[in-house]
Amino acid sequence: MKFKLLAASAAAVMACVPVSSFAQQGKLSGDVVKIGVLTDMSGVYADYGGPGAVAAAKLAVQDFGGKIFGKPIEVVNADHQNKPDIAKNVTQQWFDRDGVDMTVENLNSSVALAVQALGKEKNKITIVTGAATSRLTNEDCAPATGVHYLMDTIALANVVGKAVVKDGGNTWYFLTADYAFGHSLEKDTGDVVKAAGGKVNGAVRHPLSTNDFSSFLLQAQTSGAKVVGLANAGGDTVNSIKAAAEFGITKKQNLAALLMLLTDVHAIGLNTAQGLYLTEGWYWDLNPETRAWADKFSKVMNGRKPNSNHAAVYSSTLHYLKAVQAAGTDDTAAVMKKMRETPINDMFAKGGKLREDGRMVHDMYLFQVKSPAESKAPWDYYTLKGTVKGDEAFQSVAAGKCTAVKK
Repeated sequence: MKFKLLAASAAAVMACVPVSSFAQQGKLSGDVVKIGVLTDMSGVYADYGGPGAVAAAKLAVQDFGGKIFGKPIEVVNADHQNKPDIAKNVTQQWFDRDGVDMTVENLNSSVALAVQALGKEKNKITIVTGAATSRLTNEDCAPATGVHYLMDTIALANVVGKAVVKDGGNTWYFLTADYAFGHSLEKDTGDVVKAAGGKVNGAVRHPLSTNDFSSFLLQAQTSGAKVVGLANAGGDTVNSIKAAAEFGITKKQNLAALLMLLTDVHAIGLNTAQGLYLTEGWYWDLNPETRAWADKFSKVMNGRKPNSNHAAVYSSTLHYLKAVQAAGTDDTAAVMKKMRETPINDMFAKGGKLREDGRMVHDMYLFQVKSPAESKAPWDYYTLKGTVKGDEAFQSVAAGKCTAVKK
């Protein structure tokens, strides 16, 4: 009789427990969620991603609570040295031997394309924040496993390209990094310039991580174009802008930094970077929420402020963990379904949505770099000039080339 009463009491208690509580009871492969941050720790993109990206992923895990279903969440990282073959080998080892469930950042477009293809083959989620080629959600899309989170070359072109042409910069010459990202950015921006009534006078391509830009800048100078479009990123953007200032090019031609982040401006300095227009997906000083997270990041990064890529690593990692929790499993299909169903509302994006082609759609911003006199504090570098809604900035699914999705 006593046993029956206890059983009845237990059943009554369970009946009163909210259904949501059972979401805490989930199943994980290997009894752990393991996240791999694949980045450039010491090369041309180390400030762009590097240690800051690793710190951002760890902050996401910390803010999530450090565990899921009572099991640990681990973050591992590796330096791909900007070489797709190294990136692919590291990622394959992570997936096949080390039990990594998801990779994030995957900085550098050649790296991102290789890793996303491997994720598709292995049925593992790959989230790209640091790479920008639009091929990731077009001809090389992997919608069942691949996520492109921060920006792409089409959005960059749509925001800063249109703004510069509207401001009178109607003839362009491109200084382009000679790999997938640079090619995509040159093409997409050129298309925008021509659609807006402008003209492209030509382009010159430079190897990744170039030390001497003199010959490339000389060709840009003799092109007669009003605008030199920098279809590069990271250290290459920093070095090309510094070299252009030394050559006196900026006195005769305008530079358009098509992909430049806060950390690049910091490396260049306001004296040289002032007046440049650029496109960003996020800025630390936009509102109280972005400032609060930036302060948290700064405490673990020796006072440095985060750039938009660091913020995207944090947001995408947290979104992934919330999807695992909601799905009750780390199964790839179940997690991707929850990631697509759940809007992204955090310090990075409001009303962000993950589309069926893998593109995360969110607002983009046009900024202008402040002069030294306008800057009132360390890392106070941007003046907001405009906001472009995500559906206007990013290519539509219907206009895309991802054959794996219905249009």
